[in-house]
Amino acid sequence: MDKPKEGSGEYMEAMDPDTVVRTHWSEVWKYLFFMTGSRFAADDLTQDTFIKALRTLDGFRHESSLKTWLMRIARNTYINHKRSAFMRRVVPSAEIEPDASAASAEKEYLAEAGERKVWELVFRLPDKLRETLLLEAHYDMTARECARLLGIPEGTYKSRLSRARSRIDRMMKEEERG
Repeated sequence: MDKPKEGSGEYMEAMDPDTVVRTHWSEVWKYLFFMTGSRFAADDLTQDTFIKALRTLDGFRHESSLKTWLMRIARNTYINHKRSAFMRRVVPSAEIEPDASAASAEKEYLAEAGERKVWELVFRLPDKLRETLLLEAHYDMTARECARLLGIPEGTYKSRLSRARSRIDRMMKEEERG
């Protein structure tokens, strides 16, 4: 990936904190929402992600896209959140319902009956498979970018994606029979 030249308009825009937040907030929030299943946790973790990112923005080395770098920070923030003692004591709700005051786009998205059932099944997947499927289905990232984000070989990413799809297919068939 070509690194924007320091002092160029592209470099300055990419490094402007307001632009970084405006451009990427929604995608980071959606990722964290689908990983946590909670609007409130996604709000908090997205804020934490951007605080961490903006504190270290000067250290961004352009070895990946800014989006990939931010998603890596979001993923690490989620992992740390999940590992916390508080989270180990909390039993997550089996069904994720949108908040009545949620934005209309969220309501519409989660209200679709077919999609809702699929996402309920996705939420039942183990974290590694859920995360892989989410990156594939929603974030328009290449397999290489996803593997890099997850810190795994591309072949491992593709294998996880295949397992996730197979498991969702099997779960859907079980739901139809059951």
